Amino acid sequence: KRIAEYHQKYYSLSWNHDNEITITSGATEAIYCTIQAFINPGDEVIMFEPFFDCYQSDVILAGGICRYITLRKPLFDFDFNELKSLVNNKTKMIILNSPHNPTGKVFSNEELNFISKLAIENDLLVLSDEVYEFLTFDNCKHIPIASIQGMKKRTITISSTGKTFSMTGWKIGYAIAEAKLSEAIRKVHQWVTFSVNTPAQHSMEFAFSQLDNYLPKYQKMYLDKRNLVYKKLKNSKFKLFKPYGAYFYLMEYPKEDFFSDVEAATKLVIEYGIATIPTSVFYSLSEEGKSMLRLCFAKSDDILIEGIEKLLKL
Repeated sequence: KRIAEYHQKYYSLSWNHDNEITITSGATEAIYCTIQAFINPGDEVIMFEPFFDCYQSDVILAGGICRYITLRKPLFDFDFNELKSLVNNKTKMIILNSPHNPTGKVFSNEELNFISKLAIENDLLVLSDEVYEFLTFDNCKHIPIASIQGMKKRTITISSTGKTFSMTGWKIGYAIAEAKLSEAIRKVHQWVTFSVNTPAQHSMEFAFSQLDNYLPKYQKMYLDKRNLVYKKLKNSKFKLFKPYGAYFYLMEYPKEDFFSDVEAATKLVIEYGIATIPTSVFYSLSEEGKSMLRLCFAKSDDILIEGIEKLLKL
């Protein structure tokens, strides 16, 4: 009921809490159940790269075929014609993630409308991963693709209380879709986790009741952390790509110091005590990922400053 209430209040989307909202063990389970529910062997699924790693794995586990379109730096935009060319009679679904992990991109209204038009014309499903829906910066606005005309009946919206309330280990997420789609998702969910622990659900219900008071502090905290990292590293040997959502930075490492992103990540953690992710693991088509690392700024300011100082000593 709380989830239905906030979707109505923030997005003017009306959902039936009995048969259109399914509580899952984190967004990860919601994504898995959705893909298992709708993707059959041979079905093609389009995803934007860099992609959150479970998308690719879940499609493969379902017997589906992944097709990729690259969000190209520095703005992480995509070619509309390239996306259109990927659609064929085997295409079943497009996976969308906005705000986007790991680039921090927030998809624009123009981009969402183009994706919607493509989905409607070709009768495609859209899995929309919106776990960072409340974490946008610099006046960027998150627009749920389900709110675009004609998209509600073909969109599965997935989000996570763990990201919104900084309790990722509690593992409470949800899949929102019209009743016919939700019925299929629930048939998989029943045999994966069956249900989510009740006490934590009560806690999250209370947390949602405090959303209006909570969000300004939450958003400011992460905006300050984003700006802290940028200010201290903008003149360093690392090139940062400023995010407009989520809590990650992509950054190019100095080519003279490392020959690959994997080597850079390995040396940074072993020799400097800094944990990053080599971004090539988020790509399957483009070579762009091999030039970057992902930083997470969902840490205390003390840890961020210590990590920045270590990077500056490189």
